Amino acid sequence: MMMAIKKVSLITDGSCLGNPGPGGWACILRFGGAKKELFGYDPHTTNNRMELMAPIQGLLALKEPCEVEITTDCEYVRKGITEWIIRWKSLGWWKKDWSVRHADLWIELDELTEIHRTTWLWTKGHAGHEDNNRCDWLAQNAARTQTSSFPDGSPHAPLRHALGADYVPPRPQASLFEE
Repeated sequence: MMMAIKKVSLITDGSCLGNPGPGGWACILRFGGAKKELFGYDPHTTNNRMELMAPIQGLLALKEPCEVEITTDCEYVRKGITEWIIRWKSLGWWKKDWSVRHADLWIELDELTEIHRTTWLWTKGHAGHEDNNRCDWLAQNAARTQTSSFPDGSPHAPLRHALGADYVPPRPQASLFEE
């Protein structure tokens, strides 16, 4: 007998004190009546990296494929994963003469969204969305205190790829058939 796929809500936010500077990310997972808050930090990062880390960490926390409704207040993340990524992937994570910024995290997020059925929603930040406001507070607090929700104090759960912030994808080679 086939089990019904679980429907999960994932609300995310990232923060950076200075850009670059100390950063924090946070997410809230909701399934049925259960709620789980996750948050972490990076001592030297950017706001966009923290905005990307939040949904990555939320999706990594899921133990099985789920239907996930992801709410973010970051258009960079929502548009990146739903629109721009198709072209980025077709060009080997390059845009004309430069590599896609944060390719390490986009690659991670892309693979995680292939495991789950995801729907991406945008909400205006600081506009009354209770869980988004809570994520904002958790992310800012994680950035300020450099603390995480993980018992061992690690800044985040291990990523599937250890490419790192300095990762630059290999430059695509010209095709023999291009004119």
